[in-house]
Amino acid sequence: MGIDVSAKLVIAQSRKEVARYAMEPTNDPNWTKGIKEAELLTERPIGLGTQVRRMAKFLGKEIHYVLKVVDYVPEKLMVMQSIKGPFPMKVTYQFDDAKEGTLAQIRVEGTSEGFYKLTDLIMSPQVRSSIRGDLKRLKTIMEV
Repeated sequence: MGIDVSAKLVIAQSRKEVARYAMEPTNDPNWTKGIKEAELLTERPIGLGTQVRRMAKFLGKEIHYVLKVVDYVPEKLMVMQSIKGPFPMKVTYQFDDAKEGTLAQIRVEGTSEGFYKLTDLIMSPQVRSSIRGDLKRLKTIMEV
């Protein structure tokens, strides 16, 4: 069993501005609830091959993992895949022009291992709820 959840939300701001903010790893703790720390491990500019170390809290446990950017279109798409951490995952941020501003989308795909394998049944709804909240926080930040 695995996880494949997504969420989307329209943000009343230009795609360029929303994508620039959301695709900057050092902003992760500001709008992504579970992420407590994010550190860029590679040189700028951000693009293919960029690596980011994150520390998150989930289900009461501290999780350390590293994501690598495996697909990248500036101001439009960033796909990151875990290269180190407790379970394999892929996170996709996509930003499209919308009549009212920007359609922001997040998709999380992954498989659980070890302790987390036992939580598969509750993880999908938890992750879906989490990324919906993340998009709402991003909307609040961007529409100020």
